[in-house]
Amino acid sequence: MLAPVAAGIGATAPAVLRVGNHLRDGRVVASTLHTAVAAMFIAAVVVGLVVALAAAVEERNVLSERSRTRLRRAIGVAAVVTLIALLGGGWAAAGDPVARLRHGWDTFKSGKGYAANSPGNRLTSGLGSNRYDFYRVALDEFVAHPLVGIGADNFQQQYLRHGRSSETPRYPHSVELRTLSETGIVGSALGLAGLAAALAAGWRAVRAAPGRELLAVEVAIAALGGFAYWLVHGSVDWFWEFAGLGAPAFALLGLACALAPSPEESVRGKASPRPGQLGRMGAGKRLPGPRRVRGAVAELAGVVAAASLVAPWLSRLEVQNAASIWTHAPRAAYSRLQDAAGLNPFSDEAYLVAGSIALRYGDLALADRKFSQALARSPDDAYATLERGAIASSSGQQEVALRLLARAAQLQPHDQLTRRALALARAGRRVSVAELNRSILYQAQQLR
Repeated sequence: MLAPVAAGIGATAPAVLRVGNHLRDGRVVASTLHTAVAAMFIAAVVVGLVVALAAAVEERNVLSERSRTRLRRAIGVAAVVTLIALLGGGWAAAGDPVARLRHGWDTFKSGKGYAANSPGNRLTSGLGSNRYDFYRVALDEFVAHPLVGIGADNFQQQYLRHGRSSETPRYPHSVELRTLSETGIVGSALGLAGLAAALAAGWRAVRAAPGRELLAVEVAIAALGGFAYWLVHGSVDWFWEFAGLGAPAFALLGLACALAPSPEESVRGKASPRPGQLGRMGAGKRLPGPRRVRGAVAELAGVVAAASLVAPWLSRLEVQNAASIWTHAPRAAYSRLQDAAGLNPFSDEAYLVAGSIALRYGDLALADRKFSQALARSPDDAYATLERGAIASSSGQQEVALRLLARAAQLQPHDQLTRRALALARAGRRVSVAELNRSILYQAQQLR
């Protein structure tokens, strides 16, 4: 159901939220999480010890070139044997691969979601999860808006309108489809160009000439492998939205890039300049005019890019601060939300939170004005449209209420609360804003 607030206005969701499938008991989740954290910590310690031992061996230079070659071959053979063993074990566990693939495709395309899967382990029971429907909507939106897409974080609104399931995904659960649908060809081309440049630098590190440090090439391969896993898994899941997963992945990609040989190392027979030599070579020389212009343009682009990241972050901080003080300092909360709206002119979140706060204080005029401002930025926001329709109905503006509530029902055709409010308005009865929001809050609390 709609959730204008969570934890008492803590977070506004401008969309429909429903009870998802497979809600598990909090204690079980906490226990599982604790076990996973402990396992990751132990694995990290073991890996750290192995790397430290290998670094000590490399630093002491106790291995000859022949021994290094043999070691590399042994590691490669062990990796191939491990891969074959894993594939063989997986084949044996899965049974008939053709039947397994057919079952996976059938459950993936099914409109039943997780209910299409057979009983048992989630990894072997099937691929039902409504992702097929998520991908369908994402591709349809890309076809409808191929050049620049529908805009960042606008997928949920379109899925509420065109999706066939009762789920309310904020993202298509695929980094490629999210990029295509939300940024179009332009954004995808820019993203691919940046990724290709980074991967090219990483590939140079993998193909480094012999004679470099023992672990340089191996570390670059491992780093690229870690990033590749994130990219592959993120193609079918919403990894991009978790900073704890994305940050290490791009850090690994940066590590691989840093291990690429310098231009001096790439030139055969050319000794690298001694420390300080480059500084003396360039001393007293001015950069050519075009190069200075390019440098200034690059610096300006860096400042603009940094501002584009910092401003939305500051805006979100202001929204969170307002959400924490609205109960005892509503005026200060409204002021912070106004600042947040100015810091991020592309987001409607600040106005949605302000409208929700006004509803809690019974100030329907202010709430209607804030929701109207939110719709000016995001015309397809179902929550703001529903609230404005309810406010108009409670104020006796039946014609306006019918138009807004019909629009809200069009934006979220699967939502029962919206359809109920529209039915009341069509029957000539007024929609109670207080009762509507109590129902919304109740449904939101069921998600905890």
